[in-house]
Amino acid sequence: MATILVLQHSTVGPGRLGATLRDHAFKLDIKKIDAQPNGRHDSVPTSLDGYQGLICLGGPAAPDADLPWIEPELNLIRQANDQQLPLVGICLGHQLIARALGGEVAPMTKPEWGFETVTLNHTGQTDSLLAGIPWDCPQFESHTYEVTSPPPGATILASSESCNNQIMRIGQRTFSFQYHFEVDAAMLDHFEHTDARIMEQAEITSSVFRAQALEHYEMFARAADRLCVNLATYAFPFTALTAV
Repeated sequence: MATILVLQHSTVGPGRLGATLRDHAFKLDIKKIDAQPNGRHDSVPTSLDGYQGLICLGGPAAPDADLPWIEPELNLIRQANDQQLPLVGICLGHQLIARALGGEVAPMTKPEWGFETVTLNHTGQTDSLLAGIPWDCPQFESHTYEVTSPPPGATILASSESCNNQIMRIGQRTFSFQYHFEVDAAMLDHFEHTDARIMEQAEITSSVFRAQALEHYEMFARAADRLCVNLATYAFPFTALTAV
């Protein structure tokens, strides 16, 4: 069975992406990095030996912070990219991938929080990874930082009104997403209860968010499930074959 390393930076796990990968016979080794309220956490592995891919999830840490786990994670991201292992980043993971590979990140003037329309550009509309994803689709956002300059050789595939880099491909195996396609309904409730400060900065109230969810969740969930299947079949397929 192919094993994918997952680095988790909050109490929120891989959600629907994790479920889809398990359904496709992948094993997930989840390391909780800076994720425990009591201060306990797992160490970032120093090597990807034995792993068939790397997933870096979101979290509240700033991507340019000087935290003890960030540089080891940046090194692991570079290893995955250099070895052409499948590498997927979400939110903070998206920003750390950009930083690790030579891009730049910075705080946003105003955070994105809640459902925002993400638009695929012409390149994104023809990328096989995004097959079946609507060209304009509501996606769930929760971030105060953004990728202001992509790494050398990166291709931006989608943007929103407030954030130019919503999806990024680097080479054939590295994909990263600013929005949280991995969340399900229960995880949305978690974000609403933990992100009060960001919601205030984004000028989103709970009533506004609930109205957004009522209007957009069904379409969001369909597109998110399709993206998870695409990642399992397009980003990771050769690893499953080598694990037999």
